Amino acid sequence: MTQRSSGIGNSITRRRALQLLGLGGIATVSAVSSACAGPGSGEGGEQQGGSGGDELATGGPVEGEISFAHWRAEDQDVLEELFAQFTEEYPDASVSQDISPSNDYQSSALQRIRSGNIGDLFVAFRGAQFVDMVNAGLYADLSGTDVVDLYQPDLIEAGAQDGTQYGLPYQLVFNQPVTNLDMLESVGITEPPPDWDSFLAMCEDLLAADVIPMAWPGGEIGNAGHLFNCMVMNNAPSDDMCVKIETGEYKCTDDWFLRTLEQYAELRPYFQSNATGTAVEPAQQLFAEGQAAIMVTGSFHIAAARELGADFPMGMLAPITVSADEMKYEGIHNATFILGVNTASDNQAAAMELLRFLSAPEPASTYANGTAQHLTVTDVEYENEDLATNEEWLQKQTLLAPRFQFTDLDIRNAAEQACIDVVGGDSPEQAAEAAQQIIDQRVDA
Repeated sequence: MTQRSSGIGNSITRRRALQLLGLGGIATVSAVSSACAGPGSGEGGEQQGGSGGDELATGGPVEGEISFAHWRAEDQDVLEELFAQFTEEYPDASVSQDISPSNDYQSSALQRIRSGNIGDLFVAFRGAQFVDMVNAGLYADLSGTDVVDLYQPDLIEAGAQDGTQYGLPYQLVFNQPVTNLDMLESVGITEPPPDWDSFLAMCEDLLAADVIPMAWPGGEIGNAGHLFNCMVMNNAPSDDMCVKIETGEYKCTDDWFLRTLEQYAELRPYFQSNATGTAVEPAQQLFAEGQAAIMVTGSFHIAAARELGADFPMGMLAPITVSADEMKYEGIHNATFILGVNTASDNQAAAMELLRFLSAPEPASTYANGTAQHLTVTDVEYENEDLATNEEWLQKQTLLAPRFQFTDLDIRNAAEQACIDVVGGDSPEQAAEAAQQIIDQRVDA
């Protein structure tokens, strides 16, 4: 574990004192772009629940340490490059990254950011985590600030609640499988399969060519669940299917969900061995090394595959679980990585300036091209080859990732665990009943 840099200052703030006492929380990665004045966040542990949106302090000096809390370790180097540019402009400021694995960030970020010890600027996943953070009062109200005007209005709705813009979704990602285009072409696939039978036939052809059709991180429910988006997008009776599972209107024992689980069972032969015990990094490695034709996560892992040595052209496709004439959606998109300023921070002015910097077209373009991420910021220039290859997906008919409709993570995990259990060998009926029992308990609670 790498510890946070303390920065250099004339006094020790409450946050630094807590760090010295070992009470400042766990950070799996920490990096400082320049060593200047001391920590920027201190008091704030008294922030309690509510609807969020304390008045934003924007008039102070841009100085001291700014903590940026997030989960994307693969973005660390690009962000360090950007933060170096930021501190050239503001030499009295420094920026540290507090990076946790995505699963840890889901479970512990709220409490750690609420303490004020990390995350002057922070992010949230769209869905349950964002809602919980707004309700806990963590997000300062950005409504009416000039930074909001730097974003495409139709792509930042996931950062608003009850008409208030609390956060700014930075990334426009595609939660759907990434493909080795050369490998697919070698078995005659040049376009995404238009229906379920064609998808299975593609997998069978890949298997016959002694290739693992799909590398799937079934051992990590957070990453395994990206496939869930694609599997339900055309099967479900309505686009708000996960909302209705959560309210009890739809059930995992319904015919459409059982059909989805039956299709997971059909995919068993096409995943790598021990798929339900595989973490995301080994799955990425199989794909990057050319052992697997498809990485079943999303566009946000293209850069990681490149870092692992993948040198083949990459595309994307989503399994179409219905016939071609029944298809409503070609794939899945999501607006996430919701940036916000921490109400518990005592350095909001500097955090706001960092947010403004990241939201400007030139730094945003650097981030996009360096991480292979499409963004919601206006006037971004995409020069990265992978972004250019997949830019067509910006025009395709895609559904906003439905798994993030869940606001109760226990219910989401139950529904997604049913899919994992089926791949592991359970019958669809058995897995559906087990999931619904958990969901019924939550709905009735």
